[in-house]
Formats: sequence, structure tokens, C-alpha cells
Amino acid sequence: IAGYVGGGPKSGIYKSTDGGANWSKLEKGLPRGDVGKIGLAISPQNPDVVYATIEAEGESGGFFRSDNCGESWKKQNSIVSGGTGPHYYQEIFCDPHSFDKIYNVDPGLYVSTDGGKTWERNPQEWKHGDNHAVAFHPTDPEYLLVGSDGGVYESFDEGRSWRFIANLPVTQFYKVAVDYDLPFYNVVGGTQDNNTQVGPSRTDNSHGILNSDWYITVGGDGYDCAIDPEDPNIIYSEWQIGGLMRFDRRTGEMVDIQPQPEPGDPPERWNWDSPIIISPHSHTRLYYASQRVWRSEDRGNSWTPISGDLSRGLDRLKLEYMGTTWGADALWDHGAMSYYGNIVTLAESPLVEGLIYAGTDDGLIHVTEDGGQNWRKIEGIAGVPEMCFVNKIIASRHNADTLYAAFDNHKTGDFKPYIFKSTDRGASWTSISGDMPDRHIVWSLAEDHVKPGLLFAAVEYGLFFTIDDGGHWIKLSGDVPTIAFRDLEIQRRENDLVGASFGRSFYILDDYSPLREVSEEALETEAAIFPVKDALLYIPRSTMGGGEKAYQGASLYTAPNPPFGAVISYYLKDSLTTLKEERQKAERELRKENKPVVFPDWEDLKLEEREERPFLIFTFRDSEGNVVRRLTSPAMAGLNRIAWDLRYYDPTPTRLDDGGGRRDYRRRSTGFLVMPGTYSVSLSKYQEGTITELVEPVSFEVAPLNKDLLSDAERAELHAFQMEGSKLIRSLMGASAAIEDASNRLSHIKKALLETPDADPALAKRARGLEISLMEIQEDLYGDRTKESRSEPTSPAVMGRVYNAVFGTFRITTPPTQTFVRSLEIAKEQYAEILPRLKSLIEVDLRALEAEMEAAGAPYTPGRPIPDWEPK
Repeated sequence: IAGYVGGGPKSGIYKSTDGGANWSKLEKGLPRGDVGKIGLAISPQNPDVVYATIEAEGESGGFFRSDNCGESWKKQNSIVSGGTGPHYYQEIFCDPHSFDKIYNVDPGLYVSTDGGKTWERNPQEWKHGDNHAVAFHPTDPEYLLVGSDGGVYESFDEGRSWRFIANLPVTQFYKVAVDYDLPFYNVVGGTQDNNTQVGPSRTDNSHGILNSDWYITVGGDGYDCAIDPEDPNIIYSEWQIGGLMRFDRRTGEMVDIQPQPEPGDPPERWNWDSPIIISPHSHTRLYYASQRVWRSEDRGNSWTPISGDLSRGLDRLKLEYMGTTWGADALWDHGAMSYYGNIVTLAESPLVEGLIYAGTDDGLIHVTEDGGQNWRKIEGIAGVPEMCFVNKIIASRHNADTLYAAFDNHKTGDFKPYIFKSTDRGASWTSISGDMPDRHIVWSLAEDHVKPGLLFAAVEYGLFFTIDDGGHWIKLSGDVPTIAFRDLEIQRRENDLVGASFGRSFYILDDYSPLREVSEEALETEAAIFPVKDALLYIPRSTMGGGEKAYQGASLYTAPNPPFGAVISYYLKDSLTTLKEERQKAERELRKENKPVVFPDWEDLKLEEREERPFLIFTFRDSEGNVVRRLTSPAMAGLNRIAWDLRYYDPTPTRLDDGGGRRDYRRRSTGFLVMPGTYSVSLSKYQEGTITELVEPVSFEVAPLNKDLLSDAERAELHAFQMEGSKLIRSLMGASAAIEDASNRLSHIKKALLETPDADPALAKRARGLEISLMEIQEDLYGDRTKESRSEPTSPAVMGRVYNAVFGTFRITTPPTQTFVRSLEIAKEQYAEILPRLKSLIEVDLRALEAEMEAAGAPYTPGRPIPDWEPK
């Protein structure tokens, strides 16, 4: 389809009074002749009143009102949707609080209070235009909720002022490009009427990626874009009908670099989404296209055409639409249409300089093998409908003669996926659509740069990949809604797949490299750990304080960063299930077959109830083989990921939490950051107390994000200080828990002595003496709580000094301060005197007291052996 005719002889308003079984066309008072798009609304106050905004020939269109359920109509006003035309708007909304008050949406927001006779435009100050939807509050007549190209806005004063809803990621992206900036790359995309936007793929911010991390390079509708692979400050951005800008993020300046024809040249026919590419052979060389291909060697400062008109050169106004041709007075929608007969996709081979492909909106592909001196036309590809839009061409990185193309025929009502491959520079083609589902328009393709045959497709209903060059397509469904993806880009350094969705912003599949390992053979192994990407070591910053959204409320939008640390991608062929789950599975199968289910034996049920749930254990070791951390994960089949935060195990006492009705060992926190270097991870399974290794250690690197901020000697100094402090914390926190336990034992002892007839009264006094001694040791460790509870100053105690010194380095990557060093020295000296006193009290004095209690026949108390008993 080369153009748009908005109406025809069968267009009109139809009415049914029997639920749609029969319909009658309404004509009295309505425009004669061809009618285009129609917006309808029924009055909430009086259902007999119907409103219509009608696109029609000449001046006969406008706004109409009926008082008798559509049997007759009266034209109220000639207002029709403006801007880009009725095809993009033509909706009306009735205010539920006021009869005959209607809103008409288009680039402005028009309101009528007299049934459509007169209209006023809402000022929309500081609000994006191009409105499409209006909603009302059930009880507040001044409240408006409006959806536009800019997002969602609400007003509490009938539109005099607006609040933007900033936490909805609903941007419609057409195209995407990435740079190779360090330490994190950036993503740029052209949007539907929301400019061209650039933002980071990740940040070192604990809050994630914020709206404030993004910036605009050029306004209007954003389309194709590119970032200089060697200088990420240079960004090429586009706006509708071929406008091309070069943006320098160092200065924020934009330079118009659109190629201009010479006198006597035919006018350039730019597509709204004209293709721009940077040559893989020179980062200052650009290719851009109208109906012809342009080349620049100086980043767009000057241009040279390297082709003639590569389109069919058809006059779209004389082509057939809906089976016929149309005159000048037809309901043509000339607004917001691309020029027809232009190039819409470009690709240059990364292996052969000057081997360039160009695809058009009227179904042609051209190839030049000499940088544009000569072009060869490709058409009539078997299996591709004639004049089919060429959505995407990619030249292979693995074979100079191979290219891939995606075609789009949806404007004719054909929604089939068309993906084709050529291995002879376009001379012959083979369909590789394979088992891609029907009605999945293919918008874009991407080829893995490492493994031949690993391809990705952006389609109308999501993302797909194939590992066998299109033989079988698999949907990428993890956390991705079923939405249209218009473009794909691979960030080769990070092995990330970046998708531009039309309505849900960007999605990034971080490190898809495990897909290179997927094969029939690999999937038959019991378990596997895929190669682990280098892990970046740094302290995430907290720019606003607090957690993910700080204290800014739910309206603050934050996009998650990739998991911090070492991300382990692994495969488990079969889930590790419990006996109960196996029984229930077998019972479900019996029910499906209509067979009886038998109550299990009691011993089998007892085994089920005593069984521990199996799980996976990931063991991380340093280069010397020392275990630094273990993580656990549910044993679920399939491809999974787990992240290690690059910290040692938690040295504080272990606690037992309720793990879903079962006892489960869970860490409350973690230890200190590890040193940069080589580490490994192995995979084991835990079943009923038995640990079995499934995957041998796989090595990976931990590298500092800011390599120049800390020398190796300084890192070693920090690491030694933290390890020494960690050992002290382990003992201190153990001592604290031991005091708590001993205090509990003494409380039970004092009560038990009161209930023991033969107990010596001196035992109670000894118990109270031990209790006081414990309190004194506790004060030496924690400080004078009597004064603290009354907000009086106290001198630092051992625990306070240790927290100041050791946990003061928990979130830094600089050497410990001298204050930290001195605090730790003092704490060690003081604790060296306290620890023997505590051990003697618990291990000698308390045990002796408990032994005398046993001799006196006291009831059992925690910590004592089970009382003896001799049967008679």
C-alpha cells in the first residue's frame, strides 16, 4: 500500500437493535457520498443523544448530533480532527458530569459545552499534544485523565494545569542503536512523537536507571539513529521526513546534516524513517538514503550521491486502492504520509568494504559491490509478495556473500512472517521463516557476531531466536510482555540484545551468550554452567539515599540495573522434586486416564513429611581453591540465572528462619567485597543431606570498575584489614549470642531452683552473681546502657569501635583511615581482656552450677544434659 484513502461508498453509520443480528444504515442528515473515519459517542445523561465526528468529501464532514438514537442527524460544526488527519484521531468523549459537554481529541484538546455547536481549545500548557483518550472521575467534575503521544496526564482543574505521570514506561520506539562507551554503554532510540532519546544501559546507582539519566538529541518523531562506535559523544538522530541531525553530547549542540540536492536534481523522497548507517570500515563514513543512497566521509558535513533512483518510481496517486483508482476529491489522507518510492533499509558488509545493500518500500533490493559505482537490482524473490516493504537487511559477519532480509506485507492484510536468506549476494534466496507463527510481522533482524546461525527477530508479538539459521524459532518470553518490537541491536562487547518495543520502551537481554551453547546434545546433559562474563567490582552509589525509590514515593520511575556481581547462567535438565510432588504428579496422570487413585501407605506418607526439599548449591572459590561463598537456589529445570554479589560469607551468627513451613538456612547479610582476580563456581545438588557435584568449577574474572582509583597494594591493605576485622566480628558476634544464650539459661536456672525442694539456697545466690557478671561483660562489649537510655554520652565500647572500624569499610574501596586502624587496635586490646572472662564464666562457672543443679534433682533447664533415668 503506497497511500491511504480514508473512505469509500460503503462507509457510514450503522445501527442494530437486536444485538448485532441485523443492521440498518443511518443516512438522514448525514453526509452524502464517500465517508471516511467516524467517531461515535452516546450521551451518558440521555442515551437518545448520539454524537458523531465524520470525515467526508469536501465540506460535508464535521460534527453531528442526533436526538433520536441516530434516526436523524443535525450538523453542528465543520470541525474535524486536524494535524495528521482523521486516520490518527477522530475520537470523541462525553463528559459524564455535564449534558452536551464533549471532548474532541487531536493535536489539541477541544471541548464543547453546547453539543458540538461551538468549540474551545484547551490551553494544554506544559502538556504534550496529540491526544487520543480521555477518562473522567466518577464524582469530581473538574478531573481529567488524558492519554496522548507524550504519555498520561491528569488535571484537577479541567485542563488549566496538568500533572505528568512519569512512572509509566510506555514510549513507542521505532529504532534503536547502541554505543561502546565505558564503563557502561548507552542506548539511543527514535520514538513516536517523543523525540530521539539517549540513556544508559546500566548505572552504578543503587536506585537503578532513572528518568533523569536520559536526554534528548532532537525533537519531533524520532526514527533511525546511530552512535559513533569510536566516539560515543557523536550521535546521529532523525526526525520525520528525513530530517538528520548530528548531536554532540559534550556541548549539547545539534547540526543539521541532511543531504541537499543540486539545482536540477529531482526532489528527494525521504521516508519518515529514512535509513542511516555508519560504515563498519570507517567511523566517520555515513550512508543515508532517500530514493537514492548518499555517502559522507566527514560525519555528514558534506555528501555525495552514490546511486540513482533505486525505487520503482511509481506515482502512488494513480495506483489501485481497494480494487480501483481514485480521483483528486477522494478522501486521500496526504498528511503524515511518507513519500512513496524510497529506500527504507541499508546495510554494508562488515567483511567487504563497499558491498552495500539497499531495500525499498516498493519491494526492491539493490546491491553494489564497488561502493556505489554499479548497482544490481533484485526483484521477484520466490515466496515474497510483489512490492512488499523491505523492513530490514543485514549483511552477515560470518560470510561475505551472505545476507538476511525481512519483508512486510501487512498493509495488504497479509500478516505472515517473511524472513529470507541469500548466500550469493542476493542472486538466489531461501525462506528461513521456518516455524515462526503466522500473523507475526517481522520488523527487524539481528545476527550473532560469534556463532553462525544464531539469529534474533523482532516481530509484532515479541522476540524470537533461532540457533539453526531459521530452521526452528523459539520465543524469548522471560519478563517480556507480548508486544511489538520494531528494532533490534546487539552490543557486541557485552553480548547484550537490545530491543525497541512499540509501547513498552526498551528491553535488554543481558549477556545472551549462553544461547550460543544451546544444542540438542547440550540439553541432554544433567546440568551445565555456561561461560561466565567478567564481573565488575565496585560500590553502587545511593544518590538519593534509601532503597530503590529512596523516599520519593511510588511515582518515581526506576528501571532495574542488571544484577550486580557475577551472573551465573546455568542449565538443569530435570527439576529436583520431592516424593510428595512425584506422588501428586502420578495421581494427576491417573485422573487424566480416569483411573482410581489409591491412598498411599503410612510409611510412604511418613517419608514425605520427613523429606527435605532438594536444592542447588553454587560454590565460589578463589584462585587458590578456597571457598569464599556458597549460594543456594531452587532446583528448577531449564535455563536459569543466579548472581553472586562478590562478597564473602556473613561472619555473624547463623539464624534459622521460617522457610515456607520448613527450617531453612538463610543469610541475613553478606561479608566484605572480594579482591579482584580469578574465581570459579561449581554446581552441586543437595538431597537428603547428600551433596553431589553436578558441574565442575568454571572460572571467571572479577575486575574493578575504576581500575585507576586504587593500587594493588592499597587493595591488599584494605583486604587484609577487612579480613582481620571479619575474624574479630565473628568472635564478637558469637560472644554476643553466647551472652544471650547464657542469660536465658540463668533465667531458667533461677526459676528451676525455686521449684527444687532439695536445692541449696546458696545456688540461687551463685546464679544471681553469674547473671550480674554477665551484665558487666555485656556493658564492656556494648557500653553503658543505663546512660544511653537517658541520652547521656558514653565512651566507645568494644562493639562500637569495631563497627566504626570494620563496617566503616563495608562500602568503600579505599584504604582504611587511620581512625579505623586505631579503633580496631583498641577494640582488639579490650576484647583480649574480656573474652577469657566470658569463656570462664560460661564454660566453667555456669557449667559447674548446672552440674550441682542436676545433683540436687532440679527440673531440666536449657543447656543441661538430659536427666538420667534408670528403669526398675
